[in-house]
Amino acid sequence: MTLDSQPISETRLRVTNLARDTVLATCLEQAGTGATRSKGLLGRKDLPTGGGLWIVPCESVHTFWMQFPIDLVYIDRKKQVKKLLSNVPPWRLSACLSAHSIIELPAGTIERTLTCVGDRLEFSPASSEETKLPLR
Repeated sequence: MTLDSQPISETRLRVTNLARDTVLATCLEQAGTGATRSKGLLGRKDLPTGGGLWIVPCESVHTFWMQFPIDLVYIDRKKQVKKLLSNVPPWRLSACLSAHSIIELPAGTIERTLTCVGDRLEFSPASSEETKLPLR
């Protein structure tokens, strides 16, 4: 499988905003099965800087029962940003029908990386040092 097909849960990724030359995540997990998409970030106490979760396929998420706010980046199949939501608190719903997948990131990531709608993202394997970041 390639990075553009169904995600492989054990692979950690680095996500770069090509338009801004900024890094959104250095240790992104992937949720590509029904079970991993349903669980998402539930049960975690926080999401460290550099961490995140890429939910594929996915057009909508909720933050019910979450314990911390997150940033949401909706992207299409070409990895172009379709919608952004910053600092989404627990107990919210969000959707973007033109999205193919969603990246959940620590609150503040969108602002820190200057990410905008229309930007193109690149996914690459995380380095061995980056994959040491504990996410679970």
